[in-house]
Amino acid sequence: MRILLLSQFYPPIVGGEERHVRNLATALAQNGHHVAVATLWYPGAASYEMDGDFGVYHIRGSLQRLSGLFAESERRHAPPFPDPELVAALRRVILKEKPDVVHAHNWLLASFLPLKAWSGAGLVVTLHDYSLVCAKKNFMRQGEVCGGPSLTRCLPCARNHYGATKATVTTLANFGSRWLARHAVDRFIAVSHAVARHNGLAEHGVAFEVIPNFVPDNVNELSRDLDSCLWELPEDGYLLFVGDLMHLKGADILLDAYAGLDRPPPLVLIGRRCPDTAAELPPNAQIFGPWPHSAIMHAWRRCQFGVVPSVGPEACPTVVMEAMASGKPVIASEIGGMPDLVNHGETGLLVPPGDVGALQDALQRLLINRELISRMGMASLARVEHLKAAAVVPQIERVYQGVRSARMAHAS
Repeated sequence: MRILLLSQFYPPIVGGEERHVRNLATALAQNGHHVAVATLWYPGAASYEMDGDFGVYHIRGSLQRLSGLFAESERRHAPPFPDPELVAALRRVILKEKPDVVHAHNWLLASFLPLKAWSGAGLVVTLHDYSLVCAKKNFMRQGEVCGGPSLTRCLPCARNHYGATKATVTTLANFGSRWLARHAVDRFIAVSHAVARHNGLAEHGVAFEVIPNFVPDNVNELSRDLDSCLWELPEDGYLLFVGDLMHLKGADILLDAYAGLDRPPPLVLIGRRCPDTAAELPPNAQIFGPWPHSAIMHAWRRCQFGVVPSVGPEACPTVVMEAMASGKPVIASEIGGMPDLVNHGETGLLVPPGDVGALQDALQRLLINRELISRMGMASLARVEHLKAAAVVPQIERVYQGVRSARMAHAS
């Protein structure tokens, strides 16, 4: 098949979604498909380059030229409405690639929708977040999980996040694009049951499947080239948090819980500092990073266990799978897609989100029971086999085949 992946960001801009798209493109190309990726241009990027066995197009949009709209120059997000320049650029890519299937990720979808009928391609959309119904994409309102979309709730909520003008445009455009997407997309893929539920897929009768993100088959093969940052780590046996150091990820909850432990091992936090990152750390806690992905995988291997204490409904955090692939149990919040990944009492522990006391109890439970850590680590290694490319990519290929077959039958 000829497959075009649409992703608003792509490595070297790194996040869970970006790694997923690259891993998917790599696996599909290895399976014999013709693959290309279209992604947003960023300063210094070439308009086209090869990444292994597939090509990557960096396309410019009108809004991306207005750098003042974005907090980070490299992350100039696609809008939730058709950007004329992006539409034209995608048209040129489609003329060259002639895809059988277009697989979109995030809001770059909106600039493909006007081309969908003309392209003749089947359209698959993976929902990595709650962007179908939430202008902020995180499905959080006033620090709590949202009760569902409505203009009376969404506009004030988005205004606090974006400011009045940007919030109004983004929210109204997202409402319109949501309706179009539900009618134009041939099949949605939700990365967790929470993503499917909160995006209202079953409620609105759209065709969808729940297929998790995945990690490469060789994810636990560590790089032999040790990054110099690894020398900064404490000795093996520390606790590890990887992610943006913000409240939504529960970094502050973890620090509060850790501070109440009696003579704990070191706590290592690797990730980007954010406006709400704690200014002071408890004794024996250290912040590093952001680090290269290869160094993070070495850090996973050396820790006792991982902690993912998010207060928001994380869709399907790759960081959990990477910890499991390193043979580590994970203490995670019982919210979003994490219960799909962590089997409570078997591969880790689930705690109520935002509950400092419950998190502290879970930390203490593992710290006093090395045998439990070892048993959960072995169970994690077995569980992650079902979350590797060899197990997950064929599920995505079957979606492609079903979409293409349905379109061919309709055309005939």
